[in-house]
Amino acid sequence: MSKLLEDQLALVTGASRGIGAATAEALAAEGAHVILVARTAAGLEEVEDRIHQVGGSATIAPLDLTEGESIARLAAAIAERWNKLDILVLNAATLGTLTPVSAIDGKEFNKVLTLNLVAQQALIAAFDPLLRKSGDARLLAITSSVARQPRAYWGAYGASKAALEGLVLSYAEEVRSFGVKAAIVDPGATATIMRARAFPGEDQATLKSPSVVGQAIAEALSSDFDTGHRLVVR
Repeated sequence: MSKLLEDQLALVTGASRGIGAATAEALAAEGAHVILVARTAAGLEEVEDRIHQVGGSATIAPLDLTEGESIARLAAAIAERWNKLDILVLNAATLGTLTPVSAIDGKEFNKVLTLNLVAQQALIAAFDPLLRKSGDARLLAITSSVARQPRAYWGAYGASKAALEGLVLSYAEEVRSFGVKAAIVDPGATATIMRARAFPGEDQATLKSPSVVGQAIAEALSSDFDTGHRLVVR
């Protein structure tokens, strides 16, 4: 039987662990060739091995998304080898320190915004030409409930995710007539390392696993979702 994403090329950022790794594995299980992007080569190799062990296909691309021209170089390499991109999942993010807005450290806030917002815009800009060549491209960006429901001490992270939503939904309107769809995914409470940092006393056994979110994302990308949609994973 043919798979839903057979012969499609997907790129997932933050793919070395957690939701990013689970999403990459779910997309590969549906037949996509997945480009795995994260800073940690060892983590990417583990994900790649798991994909290959079950008959999937993947390529690792270790890089720091906040570093100079790394995104442009990656886009150029993909364009040379494949000439299009069907799926882009913007998952990479950093939490920063949970602290009152009045106490946010400027340097750390800049790091949060650089990865969670500026690098995401750079990814969209670099891969927009390849997405348009797909004919049926889909972009999903991972957000958080604090983007729309502000929470005390989450100001820096929440602001970065609120801005990301605005950026991605604006892009969705800009490419609506070019065969590119863009949407937002709120994964909800999930057992990840970032969640453990934010809620150190929480029993992660009570939370859904990243694989649940990864499967929900794969199902959304395999279906005909409306551009501008906001998927909340329960």
